[in-house]
Amino acid sequence: MMTTVLESLNAALRRALSEDPSVLLLGEDLLDPYGGAFKVTRGLSQAFPARVLTTPISEAGFVGLATGMALRGLRPVVEIMFGDFVTLAADQIINHAAKFRWMYSGGKPPNERVSVPLVIRTPMGGRRGYGPTHSQTLEKHFLGAPGLRVLAPSAFGSPGDLLYDAILHSQDPVLFVENKLLYLLPLVALDMPGEFEIRAVPPVSGGEARLDVPPLAYQINLRGAPPPSLTLATYGYMAELARQAALKLAYEHEVFAEIIVLQQLAPFDLAPVLASAGRTRRLVALEEGTLSLGWGAEVIAQAAQKLGSQLQSVQRLGALDLPVPSSGILEAAALPNIKNIIETCHNTIQKR
Repeated sequence: MMTTVLESLNAALRRALSEDPSVLLLGEDLLDPYGGAFKVTRGLSQAFPARVLTTPISEAGFVGLATGMALRGLRPVVEIMFGDFVTLAADQIINHAAKFRWMYSGGKPPNERVSVPLVIRTPMGGRRGYGPTHSQTLEKHFLGAPGLRVLAPSAFGSPGDLLYDAILHSQDPVLFVENKLLYLLPLVALDMPGEFEIRAVPPVSGGEARLDVPPLAYQINLRGAPPPSLTLATYGYMAELARQAALKLAYEHEVFAEIIVLQQLAPFDLAPVLASAGRTRRLVALEEGTLSLGWGAEVIAQAAQKLGSQLQSVQRLGALDLPVPSSGILEAAALPNIKNIIETCHNTIQKR
């Protein structure tokens, strides 16, 4: 039986709790038998009863509490039940957790400098019929906050490894964005036989690839296909829609795309996207969040700035600039889908 994204994340939390007594979990309704709204923490309060803490309904309160814990040397992991409610903790995240290391480390030696090893997990996204206040994709509002790292796992590789590394090895606060529709997807191993070749792109530091950390990007190509004629840059659950669209583009339209799936949204490291777009000369940025002023706009802007005339055409696709409807039919119309991706890719191919 294949491991799902949910099971991978649950195993990562269990592993972190087992290996480091400074790790704690905080959030609403985390205790068994409920185990969190999407069951990512199921079983953990039974195994670690003193370190899985259920909280009042006050996101600002328990994120502030967790920030204080991190300052005192603990490694708290906060679950915000729905990503929509991350707005209630925005002050604690942006004005406190993300800034404390810069405000208070001063000239202290490295072993005395302030750090805030806090991970804030939260499910984002729609397509579940939860309506306008439980279906949003809001991470773009946090991407420009200095000192805050934003990660978004996909079903490729091991999302649990990405979470485990953030919990135990990051010294800065991390916003860990989990799209709701990822949870039940089976993991896609890099060596898995199938229609796609999937290659991990390791982070680069000092000009050398780092193999000691989970990959922050994946490069996906149709196995045995001709050289791709455009690049799809995306993240989270949109990577699955991009994969399905790439199959249709290849088999029904003979258009071949290379997909770059980023797992770190901030700080921005677009090297894998720029390398791919430099080869294909066409770039499409895909996101589930609203189109205006979004992640894709920054991707396109940086690509245009750094590649210049190497790029023949660019497009971006996101949700309509509307609250997410409760109606399933209207929700599907408001959010980007496979048909939209295919149409956008055709426009990119035809445009010069």
